[in-house]
Amino acid sequence: MSNQYERPSVTVDTLVYTVMNEESLNYRKLPKKVFKVLLIKRKQEPYKDFWAIPGGFVDIDEDLEAAAKRELNEETNISDIYMEQLYTYGQVNRDPRTRVISCCYMSLVDSSNLMVEARDDAKEARWFEIRYKLIEEKKTITDTGYIKTKTYQLKLQDINALIDVIIEVDKRNTTIKRKIRESNNIAFDHALAISYGIERLRNKIEYTDIAFSLMPEQFTLTDLQQVYEVILDRELLKANFRRKVVDMVIETNAYTRDKGHRPSKLYRYNPNWIDNNIEKRN
Repeated sequence: MSNQYERPSVTVDTLVYTVMNEESLNYRKLPKKVFKVLLIKRKQEPYKDFWAIPGGFVDIDEDLEAAAKRELNEETNISDIYMEQLYTYGQVNRDPRTRVISCCYMSLVDSSNLMVEARDDAKEARWFEIRYKLIEEKKTITDTGYIKTKTYQLKLQDINALIDVIIEVDKRNTTIKRKIRESNNIAFDHALAISYGIERLRNKIEYTDIAFSLMPEQFTLTDLQQVYEVILDRELLKANFRRKVVDMVIETNAYTRDKGHRPSKLYRYNPNWIDNNIEKRN
């Protein structure tokens, strides 16, 4: 029996975010932390030589998450990382080849444990520093309510490339729409996914333990605070931060031994912090 329905193609894309230490020439100064996202340079058209989120087409007999993990490994050599669904992008003309619906995944990783390598149809694979700022906000009253428009600038930079994007987010009553107003050197609508992923991370880091996926087994509270600050893009008061995370960490008997710095107490993640908080409330 012939199939009377047209079939759109389905792709998967995976946003991989991390926080890295930026090298410092002054060994007495603590290294600055930078927030980054992994991008690949495309080998093929469309958008040949443009930067993109790792991803590709889903096989007919393949689950979505399995496809996302396969494509990520084939293009960047990354495997065995936790990922969660972020959003599904389905604008009709988002891909010049055909009608494509993309399921986007997101992951926050400790990049020091990864060996990134461009493979398959990726010409290069690199970590780009993220700068994401609200640059304008306005509210317009309409006959049926209002439109609140936020304009963001997204800058993605590595040593050899700069991607600059202006994104508008319109909230009309209960509906939110995102659009790219200006962009360069980035494929498809991937800038929208990157910006939405940043906003999701900034929200999740406030009430979950997601930041600890970036930390080694033992860490200082200063390092942990810097991770929060670089993702949230704002400074935090030391006393308030330590009260916030007190139940999420366990003090060890170990100290740092970094040359040029005073020893600092080391901590580790407390996997029982959620249960402990529930018991306190009860």
